[in-house]
Amino acid sequence: MTSVPTPIPSRTQYVLEGIKHRILTGQLTPGQALVETELAAQFGVSKTPVREALKTLAGTGLVVMSQYKGVTVRMVDADMAREVYDVRLLLEPEALRRTVRRGASLDVARSALTRADVATDTAERSLANREFHRALYLPCGNPLLGRMLDEVRDQAALVSAVAWAASPSWEREADEHREILRLALDGDADGAARALHAHIASFVERAFPQAGLEQEGQE
Repeated sequence: MTSVPTPIPSRTQYVLEGIKHRILTGQLTPGQALVETELAAQFGVSKTPVREALKTLAGTGLVVMSQYKGVTVRMVDADMAREVYDVRLLLEPEALRRTVRRGASLDVARSALTRADVATDTAERSLANREFHRALYLPCGNPLLGRMLDEVRDQAALVSAVAWAASPSWEREADEHREILRLALDGDADGAARALHAHIASFVERAFPQAGLEQEGQE
């Protein structure tokens, strides 16, 4: 039996992932102009896949298209952080609660936590942290809930990248991640959900104290 070869990513997908990686690791900073001709030269492609990639990134909220300013990396401010983290606070703890109650495997989360601990730079750590959170909510048993959280995942990572650049706090967050995973592995669904809620809220409060997130008590 022969194995099926892995499809080669399209040029648009290649450019899309490349630009996204640069944004989420701080190589492209909020407000920076994204010029099609420059990006096409950097990625060795024509302007067409660059244009399509930028349209997709605009749809996910990572870049902004303006008739006058062209395309720029989305600016991160308190309003943007509040919008993104309000969604996370409403949905992510509940998704984790359901994941734990279903007895879903958390091996991917454990692996991501290990990768974050041994990461040698901010880019690796950021990607591992994103995977950790996704591994907590994705097995919740509701694919729509998982997709909704996926939709704000990149924007949340952009907020994190800006906050870390100003004040690195990943050691504290790593400790909080370990406690969340410990509670989840112990089967304490409500405790894990409360710890995750506190983790998400405290991060954005430290990074953007003017965001003014709504704090709802959790049972």
